[in-house]
Amino acid sequence: MFLFETERLGLRLLEPSDLEDIMTFWGDEEVMGFCGGPGTRERELRAVGYYVELQQRRGLSVYGVFEKEYKHMIGACGFNPGETEEEAELIYHFAKAYWGKGYATEAAKACISYARGVQSIERIAASTDPRNVVSGKVLEKLGFQYVGMKWHEDLQQEEPTYVMRLR
Repeated sequence: MFLFETERLGLRLLEPSDLEDIMTFWGDEEVMGFCGGPGTRERELRAVGYYVELQQRRGLSVYGVFEKEYKHMIGACGFNPGETEEEAELIYHFAKAYWGKGYATEAAKACISYARGVQSIERIAASTDPRNVVSGKVLEKLGFQYVGMKWHEDLQQEEPTYVMRLR
């Protein structure tokens, strides 16, 4: 069932049947407040199809994150395409009930480890809303290096940007 696992978490490709769980984080105003706002059911269903195709095309994707003990989805973590073919962009979002439990760090570590096996990926980038201090701390804990502020056209703001070199 899971593509890869940690002690507490299992990660797998998203599926259309996950939509109800997905909406608890991607459809939540507070969760997505730093990321352009909540998505609609239609948009997130299209995103699921996109992420399945992305896994087939690039070998990396955004994955559903499950608590292994209870076997339900609590968030998503993984990679969007980066600015070049050699780069992937790390993202993570979790339902509010699972904030503050170390799940973002744990899931991101597993995703980074998985990405090391994809030979075409040389670096991972990540950015965070400047108001989301906790997310910046997660990136630093993971070993990302701050490289400066970068303008994000889709969000119409500058964000702190971090990079991790894999090779």
